[in-house]
Amino acid sequence: MTGIYAFSAQRLDGHETPLSDFAGKVALIVNTASKCSFTPQYAGLQSLYDAYRDRGLVVLGFPCNQFGAQEPGGADEIGAFCERNYGVGFPMFAKIDVNGPGTHPLYKALKKAAPGLLGSESIKWNFTKFLIDRNGEVVARYAPTTRPEELKRAIEGLL
Repeated sequence: MTGIYAFSAQRLDGHETPLSDFAGKVALIVNTASKCSFTPQYAGLQSLYDAYRDRGLVVLGFPCNQFGAQEPGGADEIGAFCERNYGVGFPMFAKIDVNGPGTHPLYKALKKAAPGLLGSESIKWNFTKFLIDRNGEVVARYAPTTRPEELKRAIEGLL
């Protein structure tokens, strides 16, 4: 397996999930947080998922507490918050690090494949988005300020 399919990650419920489970789908991978000014993007992410999942889109949320400690809760709290406040039904994973020595291997690969501004591989803030094609390869990286609805054209081009 290549691309993102070579990795696995723990879901909020504690089960390890191989990302190859999403093979053949277009994926939008996002590092999330519950107490961030960008947190309302959960609604837009869910809207994209609802609109395109039957055509092959999956949104994968990866909570992270590395930016202003804006994701302090445990797995149960994160899951309940997302469902209660935004009706999140897309796959959510356990809290991970996206920068530093504890960076999750998936995020090491994402950052290398799609560096940010001026070639920087670090994630600058919550809700950085990576768009992945059906072959598991990174197509684009989007800043936290890019609203989910702005990705419709790019997603449709891959579906």
